[in-house]
Parts: sequence; C-alpha cells; structure tokens
Amino acid sequence: MTVPATRLRVPGADGVEVALHRWGAPGDLPPVYLQHGFVADTRLNWVGTGTVGVLLSAGREVVGVDARGHGRSDKPHDPAAYGERRMADDLRRVADALGHDSFDLAGYSMGATVAMLTAATDRRVRRLVVGGAGAPFVEPGGAERHAALMARLAAALEAADVADVHDPATVDFRRMADALAADRHALAAHARAVHTRAVDLAAITAPTLVLAGDADPLADRPEALAAAIPGARVAVVPGDHSTALRTPAFAAALVDFLGEPS
Repeated sequence: MTVPATRLRVPGADGVEVALHRWGAPGDLPPVYLQHGFVADTRLNWVGTGTVGVLLSAGREVVGVDARGHGRSDKPHDPAAYGERRMADDLRRVADALGHDSFDLAGYSMGATVAMLTAATDRRVRRLVVGGAGAPFVEPGGAERHAALMARLAAALEAADVADVHDPATVDFRRMADALAADRHALAAHARAVHTRAVDLAAITAPTLVLAGDADPLADRPEALAAAIPGARVAVVPGDHSTALRTPAFAAALVDFLGEPS
C-alpha cells in the first residue's frame, strides 16, 4: 500500500495553482516527478497503477503534479489558461518551489508532451521517460490530426450527456471524466488550447526512454519518436493507451531506467 502523500500547492505565472503530491524522502538519486495524461490525475495514472508504490520500494522520493484543470489543481474555464507549455512552466515552478536542482521526469500521453517540453529547456532533468507517445508526435500531419481529435474531444466533454457522444475516439475520455467527476469545461478549455507546435526534441540532453504499449495507436511506432531524441531508447510493454500503464512491465521498465546512475 502506498503511504499517504504530503500535498502542497504552487502558483503558476498567471496565479493558477497546481497541486502536488509528495512521497518518500531524499535519497542517493534525485526525486522522480510524474506528470499524468489528459482527464486523469496523479492518483489515477500513477498511484492506482502501482507506479508510485514501486518507486517508493526502490527508495525514490516521488513528486506527482496534477496539471492545471485536473485533479486537485485550479480549474479555470478560459482556454488562454491552458496548453502544455503552461503546464511545463508549472512543473518547472514546482521544482523551483521545492528547491530541487536535479530531478528525473516521467510523463504519460499529455504528460509526455509536458515532459518533453520541460526537458528541452530545463537542464535539471537528469533522466526522462516518455510514455504513451510515438510516431504521431513527430510524423508530418501528426499535430494537425491531434488538434482535430482534441477539438472533437472538447465537444464530447461539453455535451450535455454522454449518451449524446457517438464518436468512438472520444467517448471513453468523456466516460472517464464523468467517472472522476472532473470539471468537464476546464478539460474542454485545455482541449481547445492543446499544443500543436513542434517540440525541439534535439535539445533534450537527458537520457530518454520512450515507453509504449504494443496495442496503443497513440504510441504507434515509438522508435520514430525515439529517433528524434538524441540517444533515446525504446521499451514496449503489453497494453493499449488505457491499459499499458497498469501492466507490471510498465512500472518495472520506468523504475529500472530511472534507477540508472547518471
């Protein structure tokens, strides 16, 4: 069982506060920061999947960040308050507030974009894990297709009832938002502000693992994404976009990679 977290809140540049969850104590290796995916939160993506528990068993200090609009963080309804670049700045501000001059970073799906944006500019990132992302992130037209999907997802989140959502690509996200009693209008605001510009992946200097499910269409051909990040390696585990995180192999690969010395 995961020990209870210490919870804090850190303001972003615009005053929007993000919630963070801390476990463990400082050790020989730097803390591990975890950034969840869209609609989810730290509890769902990282505690409920057992990843936090495995990290704690390995002696790591862990910091989970609820992205703005998610979990216990503030949830404005203005799209101008969102986008992965703002979330990456929030994450950097968390590290500033905690006084960490080095940290490992793992992100999943939306959190993978946040993690790559952070690692491309913040040299405090010692090691990086990019989960739930693959060729669609770097291939021509991928950003446009993702933006179109997110526009449909915003509409699904704003629908009066899940029964009104007939798009198979978005209905599961809407169901998850309802199950979590999430603020659907805050989530829709982020969906309308989602990052569509290229990330300078060549600027990432941290050793990187691209970690994908073998049946995840959003992380198809992860080797293409790894090829764009200097020196990155790939690990593939069983599962699709929703289930790969829950396989023991996912947490094992993440913890083993982050446990390597610099």
